[in-house]
Amino acid sequence: MRVLYLLNVSNPHKLSADSGFTFAELLAPALTDAGAKVTVAAPVATGDGRVGFEPTTAPATKYRARFDPGVNELAALIRRTKPEVVVANQIEAAPAIRAALLEAGTDALIAGYCHYLPFSFTADGRLVTDPSLDDGGLGDSVLLAFAAGLAACDRLLAHSSTAASWITAAAARTGVDLGVKLHVVPAPRDERLVRDPADVAVPDGTAAALYNHRLYAHYGTAAFTALARRLVTEAPVTLTVMDLFGTRSPERIRLDPSPERHRDELAALDGITIASDRGDRIRYRNLLADAHFGIAPFRPGCPWSMSVIDCQGMGLPVIAPRTGWLAEHIDDDLLFDTPDQAVAIATRLATDAEFYRVHAKRAHAATADLAPAAVAARYLEALR
Repeated sequence: MRVLYLLNVSNPHKLSADSGFTFAELLAPALTDAGAKVTVAAPVATGDGRVGFEPTTAPATKYRARFDPGVNELAALIRRTKPEVVVANQIEAAPAIRAALLEAGTDALIAGYCHYLPFSFTADGRLVTDPSLDDGGLGDSVLLAFAAGLAACDRLLAHSSTAASWITAAAARTGVDLGVKLHVVPAPRDERLVRDPADVAVPDGTAAALYNHRLYAHYGTAAFTALARRLVTEAPVTLTVMDLFGTRSPERIRLDPSPERHRDELAALDGITIASDRGDRIRYRNLLADAHFGIAPFRPGCPWSMSVIDCQGMGLPVIAPRTGWLAEHIDDDLLFDTPDQAVAIATRLATDAEFYRVHAKRAHAATADLAPAAVAARYLEALR
């Protein structure tokens, strides 16, 4: 099977903060091992020399990635690579890919991977657009473009059952019939970030917590910050918060200054350390290894989190708000509905050694089916 994997890299100068690139870097070699011929079209190449590479220009903004995919360039790329399957990792680009296939005179399948959902659902079932994609009131347009992309795809892949149910509900509300083309295929774990839970150091009364998520406002960072204050003052917990972006460009800051604002607010709190992996996977592993448990993001409608999987693969329990995919994936003992419950769970992880050991093992086991080879097999099955 010849696969053309179209990848929009939103952070080409900070690849460690780009989950889509990490996903491709892990998956493409595993697909190759499984017999597929994979070409990745992206601003930067993946690390495996067996994977073909077609350089593309990184879009100037997240809106250009959705509304200006470039049909001329896509048609030329398709003519060069002659794919049997085109993977659209930007669902909104699927109609343009369909048009490019027509121009190129090929009947390749379009498989859309729903890496990011531009909407969420409230507790009462109301669909709301993602505030991070609503600059200038574009939220509804992005949602409609996403729906058009769903309609243009022959196959659709989602990270989780939760994500699949939301995609199905959103498609129905926009008049798109998905039929049987939607498949659940989770993202692969990074085997460099896997550790035997027997090697995890059990807290001896004080626990080190890690928050390794983007500090955008729409990730619920204000709610996390409020909890962070309580954890370091009311629980026997120290907290490290990762600065995933470092110094961003003025253009990105102008679109959304919230990461810098939240980082500075967290840095001013006693008991909280701001750390960076500096784009080094070994340093990132060491930061994970030095922690006892992770904290999930407070992002409404979270469909999946690579950073949560990173923690779990290292045998770190993750505490999480009871929402979205987190409620599907995280053990019930570690889910909370209120800050009081979160503080109580963190305290127990720090002081109850047996409780901690049980959840370190469960965290590690939760990633057992996410080895790249296993995910690649599910991926190719969904494409057939």
